[in-house]
Amino acid sequence: MREIDIKELETKELYQYLTSSITPRPIALVSTINEKGGSNLSPYSFFNVFSIRPPILIFSPVNRTIDNTKKDTLINISKNKECVIGLVTENIAQQVSLASSNFPSEDDEFMKAGLSKQRATAVSPSLIKDSPINFECKVNSIIELGQEGGSGNLVICEVLKIHIDEKLFDSQNNIDPLKLKIVSRLGGSWYGKTNQESLYKMSKPISKIGIGFDHLPVNIKNSSILSGADLAALASVEKIPNKKNTTSIEKNTKEKHILAKKLISEGEIKSAWQELL
Repeated sequence: MREIDIKELETKELYQYLTSSITPRPIALVSTINEKGGSNLSPYSFFNVFSIRPPILIFSPVNRTIDNTKKDTLINISKNKECVIGLVTENIAQQVSLASSNFPSEDDEFMKAGLSKQRATAVSPSLIKDSPINFECKVNSIIELGQEGGSGNLVICEVLKIHIDEKLFDSQNNIDPLKLKIVSRLGGSWYGKTNQESLYKMSKPISKIGIGFDHLPVNIKNSSILSGADLAALASVEKIPNKKNTTSIEKNTKEKHILAKKLISEGEIKSAWQELL
């Protein structure tokens, strides 16, 4: 494994390692207004949700590495203390990329990128009409993480209102990720799509406590066929089930483990355990 000493890296190299490693990242398309009331729009992939009550989103405009100047977004919210954060989907990804250009501060990126404004109800900056989810936010605080080019600035935003396109909801009133078609940021020029091939479900042991690897039978834990992921699925049950009486054909250990692996891949954990017992 390659060991990298941060002190020996140029900022550009460090940026490449970090942004290519910490992926995928959601993208915040941030709408702000300047002192003259003009609109600004810019994407930031140093972004996520950090609290539910209060609802807090944080994004981080990084000081330009060339001349250590601050982004227009940061300048605007330092004075206005408000923003709208829209999410980026496949439909607008190319336009959002265009909006990331270093246009003069007096330019309106909505116009430059061909994106539409919509009046917000709780803050002054405009909603991004083309984005299916918008968050109206007040800026609670800004934390400077450094004083040189490449230093981040944590913008801590409290969500006041959320706007969600009705078409995104499924029959259980949950947001369907396949309908949302969100785009994520990777390193370099790479982006990620949200589609059927890139998604899968995995049950989480929130309301129950799994038995853990240490309680798996030795012959299962030491299997040469079952992977770590397979064992984790088996170890997520609250207790090892009892063997049900069956009249199935007797199998050797290898055959049992092969069949159990297939059942685990299909989400049939209970059936996989019955094969292994």
